[in-house]
Amino acid sequence: MGDRVVVKVLTSKETATSSGIIIPDTASKEKPEQGTVVAVGSGRVTDTGTVLPMSVKVGDKILFSKYGPDEVTIDDEEYFILSESSILAIIT
Repeated sequence: MGDRVVVKVLTSKETATSSGIIIPDTASKEKPEQGTVVAVGSGRVTDTGTVLPMSVKVGDKILFSKYGPDEVTIDDEEYFILSESSILAIIT
């Protein structure tokens, strides 16, 4: 996988506001921009052959660019595959 990350897309229930208000999927037709990392590659290989380790790990909740990921569906679950460079932030 190199510098790729597999992300499970957060559902509307998981995208509730801090006061507990759930934002329904119909409120926005945009692609989701948050998810949980379920798999990571070994890292990017430089021109000299050095492997740069990944900065995210399995279980991290991340914010990513909505235009970067490839969408896949496995067993009715939606996943995104994206490059580590498309990750904007790790949400703590």
